Order: sequence, then structure tokens, then C-alpha cells
Amino acid sequence: MTPIPSQMRAIHLLSPGRATLASLPTPSPRSGAILIRILTVYVQSNTVDILNASHPLYELPYPVVPGTNAIGRVAALSPDTTAFKEGDLVLLDSFIRARDDPWNVQILWGANAGITPASKEFLKGNWRDGCMAEYALAPLENVHGLDEMRLTDSPSNHGLGYTIPELLYLVSCIIVYGGLKGIGLQPGERIIVTPATGASSGAAVAVAHAMGANVIAASRSDSKLATLKASIPTSPGRRPFETVVMTDDVEKDAAALRAFGPVDAVIDMSPPAATGSQHIRSAVLALRAYGRVSLMGGRADESLPFPWLTVLANNLTIKGQFMYKRKDVKELINLAESGLLKMGKEAGHEVEEFPLEKWEAAVDFAAKNAGHGKMTCIVP
Repeated sequence: MTPIPSQMRAIHLLSPGRATLASLPTPSPRSGAILIRILTVYVQSNTVDILNASHPLYELPYPVVPGTNAIGRVAALSPDTTAFKEGDLVLLDSFIRARDDPWNVQILWGANAGITPASKEFLKGNWRDGCMAEYALAPLENVHGLDEMRLTDSPSNHGLGYTIPELLYLVSCIIVYGGLKGIGLQPGERIIVTPATGASSGAAVAVAHAMGANVIAASRSDSKLATLKASIPTSPGRRPFETVVMTDDVEKDAAALRAFGPVDAVIDMSPPAATGSQHIRSAVLALRAYGRVSLMGGRADESLPFPWLTVLANNLTIKGQFMYKRKDVKELINLAESGLLKMGKEAGHEVEEFPLEKWEAAVDFAAKNAGHGKMTCIVP
């Protein structure tokens, strides 16, 4: 391993809207936390909002190092590390829960200090610095090993041939996998994904398909649905996923969704801008009796936008889902390493890379280039 320098380059967020590339002390490992050399960090489309604290949820205990999910290598071990060795390729996920109160103290590392005073203090005292840096001190629970040979070697060596930045697609997939697992999606079941052409919702289509489900992707855009369908390879003999162009005519859309056969489940990935829209109502009306619904999006409706009596009479299960369980991360990685979940060029993914010193350009590019399979990253 390369010797660890005493100083590292990092994006230092001094206050909302005031970030700079700075030289900071390289952190040292401690019990429960190991040092990771960052190879690539995901720049989400909302990173500009995080840096500017454009919503109260994005306010952080400044100064901080922002940056959420990343791929890196173990640089230095903590005294209680048992599963890793120096040089291991790892995924860092951003959903941190307190070890002694995981139900009430939850934060999104590098982005969100949670909603309770305890969670805000937890981030401030322990995990204020994220991954937009050459090194990051990461909680052991949020470090996940990757089979580097399988994921990055050439197909001639039985590898999948992905580049390191292409592995960041796992980040979007982990979140939606939590929602799909939360409603117990099984191979062969039919599920509606709505809407289906965004970064997270498109990942939900890909993951559900990889899990063996029969997917109905619903969106207002026929062209985006066609692009999505072309990006998700289907093996010979496998039923391809279906698409429905939504019209906001509730009954017409529900009938179109039912046309493929009984629907077992729905996952809704609506962004805040979809508040008040009718697509989730149509999807719920399309469900068979005893169907399940996972609500993962960011709608701001003050009441549930589907009929109470329909839920009651059909014994439907409506489940809110925030993020995922730790074991879900390992399962999702296994799905990718098996080759069932396609990533990279084979899946039509586009990855734009920026050096650390061009972080502003990366943030701007990410905000303007969102969508399924479109990823922006910083390579320190």
C-alpha cells in the first residue's frame, strides 16, 4: 500500500454555499472506523442542494467534508476489524444508524443529519466528514467488500469487465432493493414500478428484473421507457419487462396496467415534483387482492392518494420504506457479482468522471444530467 500522507485534499464546506478545495489532516482509524482511500465518489443530482442547504434537511454542522457514497480501498485497519485487509476494494454506503439506537438515530453520511436532536449530535460528534476527499474515515458497518476480480476482470478471465466508477450504480440499486425486499418481492411475481425512468426508479426496474420478477414500468414518457427497455438486457427465454405510458386518466391507466395479468406488488419512487399526481392511484387500483405497495418516493401529499375502501376490501398492504437494512447491501452486491444485475456499458450506462479540483464542474454536470444509468463521479 502507498504510505498514508499526513495531509489530504478534500472539499471543505465551511457554510451553505461556501465550499473550497483544501488541505486537511488525514484522519486516523479508531475502534469501529477504518480509513478508506477514496477511488471514486458519487456526485448525485441533488449535490448542489446539499452544498447550498437549499432544504433544512441538508443543514450540516459546518465545517464539514460533504460526499456520500463511494468506492475505495482499505488504507488502514481499526483495532476491531475482522473482515478486511489493507488494499481490499470496498463500497461505502451512506446510511448510518447508531449502534445502540438504530431506530431513532439515522443519518445520511455527508448529506443529512437526520431529524432528531440525537441524530444531529451523532453526526456532529462522529461522522461530520464524508467522502469528497482523498481519504475518509468510515464506520465498519458501512464498509462492504467487493469481489474485485469478478467485477473488474475481463470476461475472458470470467470477470464482468466493469470499471471502478461503473460500480457506483450499486448505490442507486441498494436503496430500491431495500424497498423491494421490504414487501417481500419473489421471483415470478408481477410488479409495477412507477414512475420508472429516473435514476432511482430506473434502478428499481433493473433490480426487480434481476430478482426474477415480471416488471411493468410506468411513465409519462414513451421515449424514455423505450430507452430504459433497451438498456436492460433480457436473457433468451426470459419474459421482457412491459411498459405503460401513463395518461393521468386513472381508470384508463389502471386498465392498461392490469392488461398483463394479476399484479402482485407496486413500488412508488415519485420525486417531490410528483406530489398530487394520479399514477400511484392507478397502480394501486391495478393490484390483485392481498397485493403490496412500497412507498419510497419523496411525495409531499398530506393524505394517501388512493381509495381507502379499495385498500380495505382487497386486503392490501401499504408499507413506507426509508432506505434499507445492512444485510440488503450484501445481498444486492451478490446479485451484481452473479451477473444477474447488469451494469456498465452493457446496460447503456454513462459515467462522467471529474478530478477533485474540478468538483464545481462535477456538481453542475450532475444537476443537469440526471436519469437512469447517468452517473457523475469525482475521482480524487
